[in-house]
Amino acid sequence: MSTTDFFNAEMARNYDARNSRLAVISETMHFLVRLVLTGLPDQARVLCVGAGTGAEILSLAKAHAGWTFVAVEPSASMLEVCRERLAEAGVLARCDLVHGYVQDAPARAGFDAVVSILVAHFVPRVDRPSFYRAIHDLLKSGGRFVSTEISCDLDAPAFPHALENWAEVQKLMGATPESLRALPDMLRNTLSVVSPEETEGLWKDAGFATPVAFFQSFMIRGWHAARA
Repeated sequence: MSTTDFFNAEMARNYDARNSRLAVISETMHFLVRLVLTGLPDQARVLCVGAGTGAEILSLAKAHAGWTFVAVEPSASMLEVCRERLAEAGVLARCDLVHGYVQDAPARAGFDAVVSILVAHFVPRVDRPSFYRAIHDLLKSGGRFVSTEISCDLDAPAFPHALENWAEVQKLMGATPESLRALPDMLRNTLSVVSPEETEGLWKDAGFATPVAFFQSFMIRGWHAARA
C-alpha cells in the first residue's frame, strides 16, 4: 500500500499536545468506541490499524484488563511515541507493536475486533478497497470493525458550510491563514476524503455486514460493522 508518511519525529512528539484542545471530541469518540465493542470476549484480541500515539489502546486497555493488542503503524516516529505511552501506562506487556501497514499484521487465529481511528482518509482512494478487505480478512467470523475518518461529500451543496465549521476546528489546532486557505485542496488532493455513502459502499464490497453509523463531529464520522 502506497501511503505518505505525514508524521516526522517533531510532529509525532507534538501530536497529542496539538490535539489537546479537541479533547472533548476525542473523549466522546473513544467512549462510544468502547460502547460499540461491549460484548467482546474477556480475553479479546484487538488489532489497532494506524495506532498513532496509542490513544485507542490506552482507552480500551484501561476498560478491559484481559484484552491484548496488536498495534500497526507506518510512521516509525509515531510508533516510538506509542511505545513510550503504553510503557508509561503499564500496558506495553499486553501489546505487540508492528512497524508497517495492515497487510503486515499477524494473521494467526484472527482478531475479535479491528479498530482504525482517524486513519482511512490517509489511505489513497485507489488503495481503499484492499485496505478494507485486508481488515475484513483479519477478523474472526462475527468480529467487529470500528473506524472513524474524515468523511464528507466534497461536491455537495452543503460542503462550503461544512468547510467553515471544519476551519474552526483547524484554528483550535493552530492552523495558519495559509493552511486554512489550502483546506479544500488538502481534503481533496492530499488526503483521500470520500463521502459517507462511498465509505459504506466500500465496506459492503469488502464483505462487511451493513455499516452502522455511531459517531459524527463535523467532518469526522464513525461506523462499525461485523464480518459476516
